[in-house]
Amino acid sequence: MTDNRSPWLIALGGMLALAVAIGLGRFIYTPILPNMIADLGLSKTQAGWIASANYVGYLVGALAASSPRLRGSRRLWMIGGLLLGAATTAVVGLVSDLAVFMIIRFIGGIASAFAFVYSSTLVVDQLLEINKGGLSAVHFSGVGLGITLSALIVSGAVIIGIDWRGQWIAGGLVSLIAALLVCLLVPEQSQSGAVSGAGKKKPGLIALIAAYGLFGFGYIITATFLMTIVRETGGVHKLEPVIWLVVGLTGIPSVAAWMWVGHRVGVLKAFSIACIAEVIGVCASVLWSSPVALLMAGMLLGGTFIALTALGLVGGRAFTTGDPRQVVGLMTASFGFGQIVGPTYAGTLYDMTGSFIPASMTAVVALIVSSVVVLYISNRNF
Repeated sequence: MTDNRSPWLIALGGMLALAVAIGLGRFIYTPILPNMIADLGLSKTQAGWIASANYVGYLVGALAASSPRLRGSRRLWMIGGLLLGAATTAVVGLVSDLAVFMIIRFIGGIASAFAFVYSSTLVVDQLLEINKGGLSAVHFSGVGLGITLSALIVSGAVIIGIDWRGQWIAGGLVSLIAALLVCLLVPEQSQSGAVSGAGKKKPGLIALIAAYGLFGFGYIITATFLMTIVRETGGVHKLEPVIWLVVGLTGIPSVAAWMWVGHRVGVLKAFSIACIAEVIGVCASVLWSSPVALLMAGMLLGGTFIALTALGLVGGRAFTTGDPRQVVGLMTASFGFGQIVGPTYAGTLYDMTGSFIPASMTAVVALIVSSVVVLYISNRNF
């Protein structure tokens, strides 16, 4: 590295990067969505289109970021993604047209993917270079931090009478401040520390990438519509800010907790177990309409999906040598494809049936299949 910066500061910078790229850039949509539906009269299908547009951008961005033809500084690509993501988050609050929403969220998805791929390779590689790989849990906990911030921004805005437009703008401003802090905390990687070359891929990687995509589909329906489900559940809507805050707060320590499990039983087995825990949360969100069940759904969502994202990427890195960017990008792309399908599928099915249960049960099946496939890979010891 170009300086002797504290590994804790680097990890904190990575944490803020994911808070901007994913926690705010992607998930601030979830707590704002019920207010947008009420004010704009959006159907659930249209709400799903907006979400899926973001994930299409995420897929495009992940594929572009993983391309070996893309040259230049990892740090500059990361910072560019963060700044563009902050700008697109704020701009959503300035428009009203469905097509424009989709275009802006598409661009925001590209920005999120670049920031995620480049921060996850840059920060984790720097930590590994100085034998502080365990601090990667701090980096990935940034998603939970960003979700927590989104809950505080939206609930605080509601209390003082700021509508959904102001909530998007506030999210963009907070993202900009955090992005500027990342610039100060995360240094460029030295040439000696950078890993080059595509490396050799081990058997089982393709199956792992596919399972990662199933996980992406399996979690995103609940992650997109949980607050809408809470809003429509009688006598529970007042818990909206609390439940989303629970998602964020449980997400912050989840990576460290599941990484500990991974050290005990293996990263891939930990992934498999966490998928089953998330199945319980998805079921709780739609099958048991009570405050306790919805709080449980929030806890199990936040307590698993961020860790699953990290566990999958850590597992994927172990299946290749050389520059990990391509594998991280391919897994992120598979993950992104699952996310594209999920919200539109769930929104369309809701408008047809009046319920999120059918879509959520499909998500349960996807998570179970993902768990079984990853457990099989783990037991084969590829």
